[in-house]
Amino acid sequence: MQDPNEDTNWNDVLRDFGIIPPKKEEKDETEEMVLEMQKVAAVKPYERMTLPGLKNAEDTLHEDDERAIEMYRQQRIKELKALQNTQMYGELIEISGNQYVKEVTNAKEDVWVVIHLYRSCIPMCALLNNYLAILAKKFPETKFLKAVVDSCIYKYQDTCLPILSAYRNGQIKGMFLGIDQCGGPNATPEELEWMLTEVGAVKSDLEEDPRKKFVDLMMSSVKRSSIHRTKDD
Repeated sequence: MQDPNEDTNWNDVLRDFGIIPPKKEEKDETEEMVLEMQKVAAVKPYERMTLPGLKNAEDTLHEDDERAIEMYRQQRIKELKALQNTQMYGELIEISGNQYVKEVTNAKEDVWVVIHLYRSCIPMCALLNNYLAILAKKFPETKFLKAVVDSCIYKYQDTCLPILSAYRNGQIKGMFLGIDQCGGPNATPEELEWMLTEVGAVKSDLEEDPRKKFVDLMMSSVKRSSIHRTKDD
């Protein structure tokens, strides 16, 4: 079968009588290149600039462009901050005592830092480290750290461990000392999450203290036992 787009006298006759469709026009490569260059030129230069580039270009642009530059700058600043907040941490990091000031006291502005001072031989410390590793993944915007207590405090007593502290802008916002204050040996990750939520270190989606359900259950059990004893009497 003959190609209807072939450039022959016979095809020209068939086109004149409307038997075959008109020949498809091939686009000129030069024309396509010109069109592409026009598209690129139509894009405002500040849309491809970095933040420093936007700052340097202010003096050479018109008033309308300056307003657009400011809009793009604010948008990019928001995007950068959002990226930093969501991808900053995400794991429980081990530090030594000589890193304490840098990583905790002098941490980035407005960043919450949760640090656990522990000894690995104490079961409650090992439990907290496991839970904090879970919470670090759940709340990557919070900086979770751990350090062996001996590298920070000389000859600290086992009876006062674990030590769990929450810092913000170099200030202690919450501290939990010893097994009981850290939730007890039967603590759950949710209970630890709620404790850190109460001091502001994390933004939890828990609606109430998980310990409340246990307390309500215990109170209900006590009431039932009291009723049974009264009937027996």
